[in-house]
Amino acid sequence: MSRVYNFSAGPAVLPEEVLKEAADEMMDYRGCGMSVMEMSHRSKVFDDIIKEAEADLRDLMQIPDNYKVLFLQGGASQQFAAIPMNLMKNRKAGYIVTGQWAKKAFAEAKIYGEAVELASSADKTFSYIPDCSDLDIPEDLDYVYICENNTIYGTKYKTLPNTKGHTLVADVSSCFLSEPVDVSKYGVIYGGVQKNIGPAGVVIVIIREDLIRDDVLPGTPTMLKYKTQADADSLYNTPPCYGIYICGKVFKWLKKMGGLSVMKERNEEKAKILYDFLDQSKLFKGTVRKEDRSLMNVPFVTGDADLDAKFVAEAKAAGFENLKGHRTVGGMRASIYNAMPKEGVEALVAFMKKFEEENA
Repeated sequence: MSRVYNFSAGPAVLPEEVLKEAADEMMDYRGCGMSVMEMSHRSKVFDDIIKEAEADLRDLMQIPDNYKVLFLQGGASQQFAAIPMNLMKNRKAGYIVTGQWAKKAFAEAKIYGEAVELASSADKTFSYIPDCSDLDIPEDLDYVYICENNTIYGTKYKTLPNTKGHTLVADVSSCFLSEPVDVSKYGVIYGGVQKNIGPAGVVIVIIREDLIRDDVLPGTPTMLKYKTQADADSLYNTPPCYGIYICGKVFKWLKKMGGLSVMKERNEEKAKILYDFLDQSKLFKGTVRKEDRSLMNVPFVTGDADLDAKFVAEAKAAGFENLKGHRTVGGMRASIYNAMPKEGVEALVAFMKKFEEENA
């Protein structure tokens, strides 16, 4: 069977050459006589894999030397608790709520201290990013938290919030490595890898060293202390070895493609094909304010739930998988991450045109 065009929001499409390379190495990784799935995380072979993955990620993102890179488990959702546990020394933090995941992180933070909602776009179903240039930010906040790209609602911060000197913490799960980023603007930048980088089961946390401390909140589990993980170079316990190995291959692929500025150009080109069609379509319409549109996740609707369902079913039959919108919003969503080829987006738009003609 030939491969489908997979528009899933995550776990999501991976570069074919990475999958082929992993398949070739499945039984015997580079002559060691074992699969990476079977080897000890304490072995020299795996040590080389994780160190090379980190070096390539540092290179891709130009991560400053005073930041640690941690390969952890528990997904981005576990970080909703780890962040306040590690950073909330005044027991007070600010959250900008622009979607489901920021909302969940905000709710989690309330368990550990006072979480202040600095801004929200809930009034319009999270279809825009609020103006964050001059927020009322209490002086005693430990950090300001954002979810930079909203997978479900298809919005993206084009300008980072003015945190007025406070540490910025950002969940970048669904825009990770999609464009160049200035890591020095963040205290913590983290994301689950299953959208743009690798298989589910790994979360990458990039954290400034001065934020890695012993004085965390009482009751913080040993495993959730950034210091535990940083001191052990992500090997405090058995890490998600195979996932990290695939991430490393994706980093190599990104470098081979020309790095993050090239990826940004490619992603802009792909997104433009789809958004240009949505903007002139009589049947389909995008749901996000134009200036806040994500390059990664594109939600759209027909305005008729039955027609939406018909579209999703016919698209699936035609080889376009996972176009159904998130259960909380309905409609459709095309996730067009780094590994989605331009041909996939062009084929989707051709299919949408045909569907529109048949259902006008």
